[in-house]
Amino acid sequence: MKYAFPDNFWWGSASSALQTEGAREGETTWDYWFAREPNRFHNGVGPQHTSTFYQNWKTDIQLLKQLNHNSFRTSISWARLIPDGIGEVNPEAVDFYNQVIDELNEQGITPFITLFHFDMPMAMQELGGWENRDVVDAYARYAQICFELFGDRVLHWFTFNEPIVPVEGGYLYDFHYPNVVDFRRAATVAYHTVLAHAKAVQAYRAGHYAGEIGIVLNLTPSYPRSQNPADVKAAHIADLMFNRSFLDPVLRGEYPADLVALLKSYDQLPTCKPEDGFLIAEGKIDLLGVNYYQPRRVKCRDSAVNPQAPFMPEWFFDNYEMPGRKMNPYRGWEIYAPGIYDILVNLRDNYGNPRCFISENGMGVENEQRFIENGQINDQYRIEFISEHLTWLHKGISEGCNCLGYHMWTFIDNWSWCNAYKNRYGFIQLDLKTQQRTIKKSGEWFAATALNNSFEKE
Repeated sequence: MKYAFPDNFWWGSASSALQTEGAREGETTWDYWFAREPNRFHNGVGPQHTSTFYQNWKTDIQLLKQLNHNSFRTSISWARLIPDGIGEVNPEAVDFYNQVIDELNEQGITPFITLFHFDMPMAMQELGGWENRDVVDAYARYAQICFELFGDRVLHWFTFNEPIVPVEGGYLYDFHYPNVVDFRRAATVAYHTVLAHAKAVQAYRAGHYAGEIGIVLNLTPSYPRSQNPADVKAAHIADLMFNRSFLDPVLRGEYPADLVALLKSYDQLPTCKPEDGFLIAEGKIDLLGVNYYQPRRVKCRDSAVNPQAPFMPEWFFDNYEMPGRKMNPYRGWEIYAPGIYDILVNLRDNYGNPRCFISENGMGVENEQRFIENGQINDQYRIEFISEHLTWLHKGISEGCNCLGYHMWTFIDNWSWCNAYKNRYGFIQLDLKTQQRTIKKSGEWFAATALNNSFEKE
């Protein structure tokens, strides 16, 4: 069967500054943390050893062209552009980003630019990071500078990538710096991130730029174990905390009332100012990027919470392992392609069918060199993963969901936070020793799909 996509569909991939560019002048939280705890990073590989995009941007963009990308998302590094977060702009960074943006446009690849992809300048973290409203203002200034420098050639902007992740990683589950476990502080970080987003949207609109501004959220559908009211309630609370805490403010301009009531009843609400509500309402977006990797399956808790234990989301639900689920064993994630359809239908039915696109979807696999045949990685498993997700995406579009494109994570195997190079995600294999790039089978498949704006599947 042939699956054809709408005209002008965005075919491409996503990456980020910190994961591809390599060392920079301004220190980020990742540089700082790695210098102190290299043991927390797979094989002791830190963010200075990424896929050398800073040196190889021109040839890498040629490879994007070879893969028939018509669009590509990456980010600007706040710490590269403004090394101390608030002071002088680094002219070398301006030159670099100008060259990348100009070359993408020249090659017919539309640049999608994210302003913040987990890479907090260390100078800003020392002030408290997103816990401090001064940092919110510093970010708004940084966003404004980016719009002024590049807004004539970048028509698709995103304030944040997966803003729930630094909240979870940095303030709940200890997989990002500053390794705090404190729900109240996590809620403040999440809240101030929404304010920072809204201030950037405000600045963009005030500048009357020709493009559009949005945000990229990792949406993880919450499926209850059963239709028992206790399981349904558990899934609802997980959805409120991990999806709707960002989805509702950016699409509806307000928080879900039941999330506010829940946090209030446990005295976990962040400090709010009277004018915040107006600001959040101003932060409604033009375009939503959806990152989808896995579902969240939950059930009601089997045991009572210890009231002496620190308040955590898991007070309200337990994870549920669905029998017979399909797994990516390397990442420990369930593979569930219909989730991409369920997200789109939810956006269509409950959020006014906003303009959106799949901004990330992908499969990380360890030791891919096992699959080398005639000098090329034959990653048939990745082709199956993508085609399965695209089949469900196609179904959503055919039923009226307003999805405008599909970006894969990622273009070249890149450095991935504490996992470093453990799992590879790219269409292109990276040899860490030589930095040589080799297109995988999935890259060829994707190039053909993008060229034909369609693919065939039995």
